[in-house]
Amino acid sequence: MNHVMKICLGIALWCVTLVPVAQADDFKLSNNQRISCSRGLSPGKLNTATCKSYAYLFNVKTSEYFRCQVSLALTRDNKEVINVQTDGGCTKKPRIFDTDSNYSFDATETEPPNTNSFFGPGGYSVWASDNTARKLRGCITISSGLGSDILKCLDMTS
Repeated sequence: MNHVMKICLGIALWCVTLVPVAQADDFKLSNNQRISCSRGLSPGKLNTATCKSYAYLFNVKTSEYFRCQVSLALTRDNKEVINVQTDGGCTKKPRIFDTDSNYSFDATETEPPNTNSFFGPGGYSVWASDNTARKLRGCITISSGLGSDILKCLDMTS
């Protein structure tokens, strides 16, 4: 009876440790982060500098991704820093491919203000490839200026 209990406990421990490994998703950070800064100058008054940076976090198993942004605003006069504010967060975006696999990706974005951003803050592109098959998909998202973004993806063929 003691051996049966040990075997059952061993199998239970093996199952418990195996389940998280089977369900684990890998996340990768994009290699193309950018930062853009602007400042407002008023002689004899307060000066404000604002910087924004973004990155993309990609689930290499499901092809879902997150667009993450951080910003910092600094206000000062001629003698001291008066205020520092930070803000940021991530927004979940839809899958690029319908099925799970092993994916690679990269992303880039226009930096507002930009002559290419006709409809507001600009847009971004995401490229994803399936590491197990010859699949490559390019997606572009732009702001429509009417409240919702426009996203279009295209499969690359040779």
